[in-house]
Amino acid sequence: MDKKVVILGGGESGTGCAVLAKKKGYDVFLSDSGVIKPLYRDILVASGIEWEEGKHSAASVMNAREVVKSPGIPDNIPIVRSLYEKGVPVISEIEFASRFASGIKIGVTGSNGKTTTALLIYDILKKAGLNVALAGNVGKSFSMQVAEADYDFYVIELSSFQLDGIVSFNPHIAVLMNITPDHLDRYGNDMGVYTDSKFRIAKNLSRENFFVYCIDDPVLNEEVQKRDIQAQLLPFSIEKLPGNQGAWLESKNIVIKTINDKLIMLKDDLALKGRHNTYNSMAAGITGQILRIRKEIIRESLSGFEGVEHRLEHVLRIRGIDFINDSKATNINSTWYALESMHKGVVWIAGGVDKGNDYSMISPLVKDKVRAVVCLGKDNSKIRSAFVDVVPTIVEATSMEEAVRSAYYLAKEGDSVLLSPACASFDLFENFEDRGNQFKKCVRNL
Repeated sequence: MDKKVVILGGGESGTGCAVLAKKKGYDVFLSDSGVIKPLYRDILVASGIEWEEGKHSAASVMNAREVVKSPGIPDNIPIVRSLYEKGVPVISEIEFASRFASGIKIGVTGSNGKTTTALLIYDILKKAGLNVALAGNVGKSFSMQVAEADYDFYVIELSSFQLDGIVSFNPHIAVLMNITPDHLDRYGNDMGVYTDSKFRIAKNLSRENFFVYCIDDPVLNEEVQKRDIQAQLLPFSIEKLPGNQGAWLESKNIVIKTINDKLIMLKDDLALKGRHNTYNSMAAGITGQILRIRKEIIRESLSGFEGVEHRLEHVLRIRGIDFINDSKATNINSTWYALESMHKGVVWIAGGVDKGNDYSMISPLVKDKVRAVVCLGKDNSKIRSAFVDVVPTIVEATSMEEAVRSAYYLAKEGDSVLLSPACASFDLFENFEDRGNQFKKCVRNL
């Protein structure tokens, strides 16, 4: 059988996939139109994998039996369109890795909260002493985890881009946190197409599987009613009683109930505060219950978890001004949650690569809480026009150092300087981690 596989993209996802494919006896070729980082180049060389950078050579790519496309590569670039026209299967790294992962797979997706929820689930399983890997959009790629060891459990954070290329991938537990406008630039500004992408996590679920979802999310709740999801449904809510199983609030308590057990804990005992983190904790708690993790372990994890770097991360207090790093907020809904958790007197650092944002949904919060906006991006026109009549002071910055200094001068004692960009980072930064790390460095240098 011809086992020629071509991998497009030489980052974490593509390199991991190349290593796994090589170990499984495939003839592997990796192609990246940009420059491959030295870390990944060294891995490719050490693994004896043929690769190219700076181009996609049609002669080398088009003769593949199958192509694995990294999530950052759009479907509409010429080489990918040519592959589709020729009928060559183009799949995601998640789909490829799932063929060789024998452990129980827990997939977590959503427009917001998926990283925190995935890390919470991973923490619960680790505390229970299970042989578990963290993979996907957080940690190592799914492929690299499968290539390096045999795990009994995989907690996989999944973006819509990763889900777009699945065919038979089916997690034992699928968690869908919410669906709000995000990455619409990649989906032709069509919310329906983006929603379909997210629901691919449930595409191959059976009656032996579980679908955990937020019933309070209007888009998600409506779509669940319309779709024929075969899995056992376990909704969670802070607004209503979702049914006999799932998670909900009773007075000051969180109730998490599955066919396996029932856990009750005080909402105030959750380590992560705020409405969004209550949802994250509920989803993780339900997952733990499904997997029959002891209640003491779940309670210990939900009450002791230390949070996620770059997500509402308190950096420093300087002269009574709190500096908060929320660089992971790359869409409007994430920033909505951040602003909602703030007291009045916010100097908000925002901007970057706009992904089709509708800023009107946060205008009331901005009007109520934001003292000034510092625009950090190459093109800030959309943010300026959205808030010119909402916020008295809007300034522009072309570097993180300039943004932090401007925010510091604009803030008063008791205020918060909040980096919550609502945009992608790729205009000025390598990624959201780089953006957050630069923010923290500049704050410490004040």
